[in-house]
Amino acid sequence: MSGKKKLVVNLSEVLYNEFNEALRKDCRKKSEFITEAIILYIEEQKKESFIEQMKKGYNDMARLNLEISECGLEDYINELNEYEAKLSESDLPDDYYTSKKRRYILC
Repeated sequence: MSGKKKLVVNLSEVLYNEFNEALRKDCRKKSEFITEAIILYIEEQKKESFIEQMKKGYNDMARLNLEISECGLEDYINELNEYEAKLSESDLPDDYYTSKKRRYILC
């Protein structure tokens, strides 16, 4: 046994005529043409599946990356608010009789 299997395919007359025209242009046997077409189809399906897996992975990571970045942003905003509060606390009158204010940069 050669390890090959026979395949019977039913085609509409229009598709069959187009198939024969393609065979004539490529000067190929029917079995070679169909084998190559099946291989190309399977490879294309694998590529599309891989692309879909990559899209899913990027979308999953996007959510995770957004959560991580928001955590860092929240910390930064909290630190900025604390810093601004300290700055506003440093706006004290020089004395009771003047309205000048002194500002200290707190680090």
